[in-house]
Amino acid sequence: MYAKKIYFAGGNFHELQEVFSRIRGVLSATAGYINSDAVAPSYEKVAGDMTGAAMGIEISYNPKEIDLSTLLDILFAVINPYCRDERGNMYRSGVYYCDKEDEVIIEFYMNFLRMRYKAPAVTAANVTVNDPCSDNKAVYKCYAEAVPLHNFYPAEKKHQYYLRKNPRTKTFIDFLRLRELDIIT
Repeated sequence: MYAKKIYFAGGNFHELQEVFSRIRGVLSATAGYINSDAVAPSYEKVAGDMTGAAMGIEISYNPKEIDLSTLLDILFAVINPYCRDERGNMYRSGVYYCDKEDEVIIEFYMNFLRMRYKAPAVTAANVTVNDPCSDNKAVYKCYAEAVPLHNFYPAEKKHQYYLRKNPRTKTFIDFLRLRELDIIT
């Protein structure tokens, strides 16, 4: 069977793994550390921002059953690419790709996200021009990144399928709502 890989980061990687492991067409979802400066990073070092890595997931999927655009739709339905954490720091969120052919789709999608909340300028003659709003306070800023994958290290065994092992863990994702929308199984 033909399979492709893509890497996503954002929010809690336990939640991302649980969501994407339930998507039809996804063959596997592995929690881990993306683009680390350190070899074999640990959860504690990545959480302490000592490795430059993002916590995320590696997704292996069958492109005949689900396409990359749909996976991106699901990612940005469960994480907010315009969000900073409670201290004002940027969440490490984004898409990391290893196939050059995916770059065009990802960049097109990310450009849509970057321009999504920017209102077009309107002239006095009521002609809309493709000039984004120049008032930076009035627009959202997209903090998600789209960059090539340099490396991926699977997380420790205790972090793989953490939510299945610890079903009482509080999450910010409404899994029942995703099931109602027929996004997950």
